[in-house]
Order: sequence, then C-alpha cells, then structure tokens
Amino acid sequence: MIPYYHRDFKKDYKKLGAAVQSRFEERLKLFLEDSFHPLLNNHQLHGEWEGYRSINITGDLRAIFKVEEETAIFVAIDTHTNLYD
Repeated sequence: MIPYYHRDFKKDYKKLGAAVQSRFEERLKLFLEDSFHPLLNNHQLHGEWEGYRSINITGDLRAIFKVEEETAIFVAIDTHTNLYD
C-alpha cells in the first residue's frame, strides 16, 4: 500500500510533538506491513466519517484515512475527542 498525505493531514501532523510524530512513523511502518495488525485497531468509521477508516497512533491519537486502490490517503490526525465529537 502506498501512503498519501492530504494537505490537512500534513498541517495537523506538523503541530504534533516530535515524540508523537515518531510514534506515527512507527505505526505507519506497521500499517504498511500489515494494515490490520491488532495494535492499529484498524476500523471503519460511521456518521460524518462514513467511507473512512481509523487507526490508533497512541492511546488517544487517531489517524483517519481512505483506501483507494493501492493508496491509503491520510486525511486527519488528532485526538479521539477532536475528531469525533
């Protein structure tokens, strides 16, 4: 799978601290090896995010993406509360 980063994702990513950015890179590597690894809790979203999926980055941080063919388009990264409330 090929990762692609939407400009909104890039903007949110830059706001994260170095440690959290590093954690995202670790989880991305895991995602590219096995997109349904249990640590990622890869799951389909509903409601406002219908058609998208989410993976866990840290206990509260999520990355939202959409799969199109062989590309994972990451569109948002933020806390669970900010993304879903």
